[in-house]
Amino acid sequence: MKIAILTSGGDAPGLNAVIRAIVFKAISYGHQVIGFKYGWDGLINMNYTEIRKEDVDEIHSLGGTIIGTSRTNPLSSEELKQKCIDNFHQSGAEVLVTIGGDDTLNVAYEFYKMGIPVVGIPKTIDNDLSCTDYTFGFDTAINIATECIDRLRTTAKSHNRVMIVEMMGREAGWITLKSGLAGGANFILIPEVPFDINEICDMLQKRRENGKPFSIVAVAEGAKPHDYDVIVESHERDGFGHIKLGGIGKFLAHEIQKRTGFETRVTVLGHLQRGGSPSAFDRVLATAFGVRAMDLIESRDFGKMVALQGTKIVSVSLLDVVAQLKTVSFDDYELAKSFFG
Repeated sequence: MKIAILTSGGDAPGLNAVIRAIVFKAISYGHQVIGFKYGWDGLINMNYTEIRKEDVDEIHSLGGTIIGTSRTNPLSSEELKQKCIDNFHQSGAEVLVTIGGDDTLNVAYEFYKMGIPVVGIPKTIDNDLSCTDYTFGFDTAINIATECIDRLRTTAKSHNRVMIVEMMGREAGWITLKSGLAGGANFILIPEVPFDINEICDMLQKRRENGKPFSIVAVAEGAKPHDYDVIVESHERDGFGHIKLGGIGKFLAHEIQKRTGFETRVTVLGHLQRGGSPSAFDRVLATAFGVRAMDLIESRDFGKMVALQGTKIVSVSLLDVVAQLKTVSFDDYELAKSFFG
């Protein structure tokens, strides 16, 4: 069997580990593996390469993806959609393993409905895919963000400053919630719960009155105050229609300093959360996902995504995965809110 794989969307630590696992397992079964380069763009342009065992032997600890990625949307026109279908068959591949987040797996599901055998693997630092407890990349991202909070705390205390840490998270605040809790942030602001800037400033004032003249505010890029639209960096949209977010940290810093007079600084973590070597957890999870994906291929069980539920690697329907995003629940946020101030 010839197995095709592609990695699409934002890169995440663990992509190379999952590629390695798929190739090792596939070759042990006597299969051939090809990789479409730069995500869906590779399928559109028939740009692929064979991936051999020696190509992946030592890549499990590397960040990024050896076959590249992009945010190309092959569903943007009927012409591109048909081109992908034709090129898939022309490549001689018999199954397509798609490794990505919600946009990637939505595309994969559409192609599955059109007759392409598909197996999905959940990759996103945002951890916002339904039907799986964790996506690989998330653990590394929250560890990086937690370390940054720890480092900024020493500066905040030394200068009696308010330090704002802006993190990724368009619609789901998992990174901000988990790293904020782990790093002991005094305020955690996420997309799921609009915040009151006056309430934040009042609590900052009370902290200072109670002998805590410094504060850490962890904020997701998609968080927004009451009566405001989401803060955007520009109104340009990517191939999937997403506006480029960014600027909530600067907005908060300006408002806090104006209303309280407290010296306020902002640090935008940005792509620091995506890069570098994956954590041990993400390496192991990505490897397990790759092996389970090959099991689905061997049993011809297509239209599924591998997932972590509890301590078990299972398979779930792509239809259930793409039905809705997994966002932070009220109970999860209430836990964090109990540590505010």
